Amino acid sequence: MARQFGDVVIDLQNISLRFGGVKALTDISFNVVEHEIRAIIGPNGAGKSSMLNVINGVYHPQEGNIIFRGQQRQKMEPYEAASQGIARTFQNIALFKGMSVLDNIMTGRNLMMKTSFLHHMLYWGKAQREEIEHRKKVEEVIDFLEIQSIRKTPVGRLPYGLQKRVELARALAAEPTLLLLDEPMAGMNVEEKQDMCRFILDVNDQFGTTIVLIEHDMGVVMDISDRVVVLDYGKKIGDGTPDEVKNDPKVIDAYLGTSH
Repeated sequence: MARQFGDVVIDLQNISLRFGGVKALTDISFNVVEHEIRAIIGPNGAGKSSMLNVINGVYHPQEGNIIFRGQQRQKMEPYEAASQGIARTFQNIALFKGMSVLDNIMTGRNLMMKTSFLHHMLYWGKAQREEIEHRKKVEEVIDFLEIQSIRKTPVGRLPYGLQKRVELARALAAEPTLLLLDEPMAGMNVEEKQDMCRFILDVNDQFGTTIVLIEHDMGVVMDISDRVVVLDYGKKIGDGTPDEVKNDPKVIDAYLGTSH
């Protein structure tokens, strides 16, 4: 049965981003629709992570428009993006290495906690009920990603592939509608990549989460993506289905090479 997609979640129109005299992104336009897996590919330094940082408010472009769920966004800060349902993982793992897996994932619920700091210090009444509810959601994520056996293990003791899975768990704990994944397969062996692909597809299918991912493994990109946008030197050089992109002469010349 054909995949069912919804309305446009985010529409990036003519985005340009500069750092001093350096052009990171130049006049880039593409959109992301509900329930799709949208990949961003390109050589190192092409502007891929900069684009994710634009989407979740870390960077503010000098030119262009960002339409998120039908509304034009002004300069949105990362915490505002998170509160509106945008979560992300990072190219370099950004976990609290001395904290347990469970406590790291719990930090993904911070924006959803309504009771005051004092109530949480005293841990009674509403704060206690809220804590129980948040832990229940976190345990569901732990079960979903099959990391029950390491839930009390300090993250710093885990192998790299499991740390990447914990970072995904923390992002999922925020119950995002738009999930940004920055090189989720980086540094993984074949088996770990297969597991991560399965989890990404399951998140998209079972939770209905819209996903934008950056990935260098072209086998992964071509297997799991619905559409692919290709960047090179901060400019868009391709956009379409995996088949369209891998057969685009400009993309082949700039990135894929004839071997693909």
